Amino acid sequence: QVQLVESGGGLVQAGGSLRLSCAASGRIFSGYAMGWYRQAPGKQRELVARITSDGSTNYADSVKGRFTVSRDNDKNTMYLQMNSLKPEDTAVYYCNRVRFPVGWGQGTQVTVSS
Repeated sequence: QVQLVESGGGLVQAGGSLRLSCAASGRIFSGYAMGWYRQAPGKQRELVARITSDGSTNYADSVKGRFTVSRDNDKNTMYLQMNSLKPEDTAVYYCNRVRFPVGWGQGTQVTVSS
């Protein structure tokens, strides 16, 4: 049973933008803080942005000022607007609850060329 579906990744040049989407079932999404994570080859998965159920946000220093996380609680969907992309942003991006994570989705690949 697929519960988290990430989409919107792709290949973009440095300085470009992408918008990722995370569609979740209501029981996963509703009332929970959600996060965007990424995992680059050979590295551990890291949390890059989080948003609480009421819309408060936090960002990793590496993406602050470039990425914006938002959510639509009516649609059980979270978004990540990524601007001024850098080659070091290249990774598979995932979404999940920040606390009490559920099974991970397949993620969406983001590749930034220099």
